[in-house]
Amino acid sequence: MSHTAHIRSHRKPRRSASTIAMRTGVAGGVLSTLAVAGASGAAHAAEPVTQTLELPTLTADLAAQVAQSADVTQQAAASYQLQAERDAAAAKAAKQAKADLAEAKKKAAEARKKAEEAARKKAAERASRAAERTTLSASSDTGSSTGTGSSTSTSTATGSAAAVVSFVQAQVGKAYVSGATGPSAYDCSGLVQAAFKQVGISLPRVSQAQSTAGTQVGLDNLQPGDILYWGGAGSAYHVGVYVGGGMFVGAQNSSTGVVERPLSYDPPSGAVRVL
Repeated sequence: MSHTAHIRSHRKPRRSASTIAMRTGVAGGVLSTLAVAGASGAAHAAEPVTQTLELPTLTADLAAQVAQSADVTQQAAASYQLQAERDAAAAKAAKQAKADLAEAKKKAAEARKKAEEAARKKAAERASRAAERTTLSASSDTGSSTGTGSSTSTSTATGSAAAVVSFVQAQVGKAYVSGATGPSAYDCSGLVQAAFKQVGISLPRVSQAQSTAGTQVGLDNLQPGDILYWGGAGSAYHVGVYVGGGMFVGAQNSSTGVVERPLSYDPPSGAVRVL
């Protein structure tokens, strides 16, 4: 017997193949179980990661909506500002128009006042001249009645001239109306035209044309029935009829109407002879 026979061998005893296979299967099963558990755990752990990845997308949408809302708000503010500016401009224009209208009314009132004053002044001047002429006429009439002048009753007119003289003398005292041709009222040329119409002579309507309707004659060679005019020949502003004896008949103005006056009352510029 060997001297080491009673000592157990320090080497591990050999395991049988079946034991090794069994242990290998167990280990594989454990590893498989761990793998499944790990996969399951990984699946559960991945869900929060998916939710976290969606947050940036949601945040971007909100940012876009906020930006769009800001744009709309800015556009609305700009629209309100533009409307406010338009309203302010309209109010300013209305205020200016009102001021301009007030100024125009003021100027119109001033112009009307000046025109009325000028008209009153002119009327007063006419009245003064009419009064002076009336005084002169009264003096002339007095002279005629005392033998210092001639009256219509001593007219030497004959024929057509006598008819013209008789007609105009019959109109004395009737009204003067601008544009009137009788029978109740006349203006100066309307009276002359109507008088010559009585003897079949058609004269122009206005004084300018009547002042050149016949042959020009001197004022020192007048005959009854001659047409007297005041102003230039062709541009006369007044006409009358010479009735003889240094007298004439004419539709003078709205203040006096148709009157018979001496030539000295209002000396004419010239005369024409139609008859």
